[in-house]
Amino acid sequence: MHIGFIGLGNMGAPMARNLLKAGHRLTVFDLSQAAVAGLVEAGAKAAASPAAVAGTDAELVITMLPASAHVKGVYLGEDGLLAHVRPGILLIDSSTIDPLSAREVAAAARAHGNPMLDAPVSGGTGGAAAGTLTFMVGGEAADFNRAQPVLAAMGRNIVHCGGAGNGQVAKVANNMLLGISMIGVAEAMSLGVALGMDPQVLAGILNTSSGRCWSSDTYNPFPGVMDNVPAARGYTGGFGTDLMLKDLGLASEAAKQARQPVILGALAQQLYQTFSAQGHGGLDFSAIINLYRKDAQA
Repeated sequence: MHIGFIGLGNMGAPMARNLLKAGHRLTVFDLSQAAVAGLVEAGAKAAASPAAVAGTDAELVITMLPASAHVKGVYLGEDGLLAHVRPGILLIDSSTIDPLSAREVAAAARAHGNPMLDAPVSGGTGGAAAGTLTFMVGGEAADFNRAQPVLAAMGRNIVHCGGAGNGQVAKVANNMLLGISMIGVAEAMSLGVALGMDPQVLAGILNTSSGRCWSSDTYNPFPGVMDNVPAARGYTGGFGTDLMLKDLGLASEAAKQARQPVILGALAQQLYQTFSAQGHGGLDFSAIINLYRKDAQA
């Protein structure tokens, strides 16, 4: 299949590479010429703009962009995708944005005659490279079925969440819970160690008891407890604090629109905002434990 792919950042580039490995033809665009060059070297064709991607004979277009403003610009701009793409071409946006914006863009696409799915992902850059991402997909069931073989080249778990925007609903709810749970693990680990507990022993107890969660048993934030997690390498790599802050902001905005209280989500947002304001926005979000550890150097 000929696929257009727009947005070749830390997530988009490995996703695009996996499509090439699966035998698809790709026409790609990104503002970074280096990112485009890397994909061209891997076998893709370069386009000069999103409009140029839309003007090809691509049967499907995927976007992976930083924020709602970028998604709206690429799709709804005067020289954007919808101004140039042929009706009937399936559009898939894998950016993480707020559900309202996702539904707005999907409605504009439908009015143009283009089916559209919102398909944000979970799994990080490691999952993007390995092709093991989870896709949370919103849109019509028939469009989901059409897209599933393509998404399967990039992910392992592909879930239809319901109508347009529901993929983003699932993503913001999941990441809000992740941010909250990481803070909970950070508090518990820091308290136990401050009271004289060995961190590895404490983590082992948590991970076989009722407090067990992914933030503890797979991504523990306390240094020395686990290998191959950001805490073992000075909190470099992984999912940045500022990215978590962005997702908590999306959850807060969505909650406001739904008039739904998210008290712990709002508190988590403020804690990550504090940590980012201290200059640590580039560290992995698990570094939030350094707000609690008495011996932290961050």
